[in-house]
Amino acid sequence: RICFPLYLLYSKNMDDKTALRVKFKNLRKTFDLADLSRVLTEKIKNSGLYKNARHIMIFYPTKYEIDVRGLLSDDTKKFYLPRVNGEDLAVCPFREGDALLKSSYNIMEPLSEPVGAEGLDLAIVPALAVDRQNYRLGYGGGFYDRFLAKNLNVKTIVPICSKQVVDSLPVDVFDKSADLVITE
Repeated sequence: RICFPLYLLYSKNMDDKTALRVKFKNLRKTFDLADLSRVLTEKIKNSGLYKNARHIMIFYPTKYEIDVRGLLSDDTKKFYLPRVNGEDLAVCPFREGDALLKSSYNIMEPLSEPVGAEGLDLAIVPALAVDRQNYRLGYGGGFYDRFLAKNLNVKTIVPICSKQVVDSLPVDVFDKSADLVITE
């Protein structure tokens, strides 16, 4: 059995992912995010995964991300936002109007007390890009991959512009594919 240091196994993918992150961060600055967000939110509402879910974690959008807060008007669902807790994501109940605080990652996070993730049915997950196998390119912190690895029953949807869909992305052993990718 041959053992390699982890940095030798992952350094090429990490370099590739870094370049791709720059590319897709710049690309998404060109999108009409208001219209794209509205269209993708409606498509999420019409998906079977959403219709069958009762407890849903969404993300609070940064300046150039898809905004799925339109889902919050659905009073048949309970919504949650993630909050970074060390290396993990805590699941915090959220309703429109609840207090938020900007984190050290420049992300608005809820102030509500975290609950267990075992009750979640669905997570709407942000991405910079996705590939045809539903692997996502995140921001590099691995928070969602670690969260999903610990919560295997949680289904995932990635809402994303079709210009951010590529044939393949560099994939590492810890990367998790999404259950559904929704584009306009």
